[in-house]
Amino acid sequence: MNYVQLGYNDLALASVLVLANAGLSLALNLGLTRRMLVATVRMVVQLSLVGLVLKSLFAAASPWLTAFVALAMILFAGREIMARQEKQFIGPWSYSLGTGSMLFAAALVTLFALTGPVRPDPWFDPRYALPLLGMILGNTMTGISLGLHTLTTTLVRERAGVEAQLALGRPRNDAFRPAVQAALTSALMPIVNSMAATGLVALPGMMTGQILAGVDPAEAVKYQILIMFLIAGGTSLGAVVAVLGGAWRLSDPRHRLRLDRLKQNL
Repeated sequence: MNYVQLGYNDLALASVLVLANAGLSLALNLGLTRRMLVATVRMVVQLSLVGLVLKSLFAAASPWLTAFVALAMILFAGREIMARQEKQFIGPWSYSLGTGSMLFAAALVTLFALTGPVRPDPWFDPRYALPLLGMILGNTMTGISLGLHTLTTTLVRERAGVEAQLALGRPRNDAFRPAVQAALTSALMPIVNSMAATGLVALPGMMTGQILAGVDPAEAVKYQILIMFLIAGGTSLGAVVAVLGGAWRLSDPRHRLRLDRLKQNL
């Protein structure tokens, strides 16, 4: 397989586009010049460090190092879920609900892929395990974030209606159903739209990367289809666990709406 190797001068040439954006921001007084340049430098440094870490990790092929890096990825993604919430839960639930849901969904789907369709040797080969986990995590994180955000904001907005249904004797599952349905719809729509547009509107990143690396397009398509299936499964599983867990937390055995378990200053 042949592919075009990029040199640092090639990257410097491409960076002219970012510098042009920064210049445009400066000319139009958008106030984004500094943020754009800082973000660019951070991206370059972060990706360079990731490349060095992955190179060492691939060479070691240790199950413990692979598990440690995977856990670190999940914990950082859980922090991102918490930061994206307009209405956060009080106490450890603020972090643990999203992180636990993502850990369950992403780990389960990744293990399924490694022991089922992909089957690398060894099965924990970081060259396969970490990229698969990363792609599943990124989309699952988005789904869980959207689901929890929609659930909490809907219950706050529709508080009077939900409490009226509970006061009339309806169980919490029935009273919460519209909010839960709206939350799951919000969580799953991005992956549904992505699958519908893949191939016609845009070529996915993994497929494009494999083709540029010299992989046969037919094989690249197979991998991309597999990835889309895994992402859809991880996103739906994580969103269902997170949204149902959030709905359970915002009620109690006496079938009351417990919005006092949300931070009120957000």
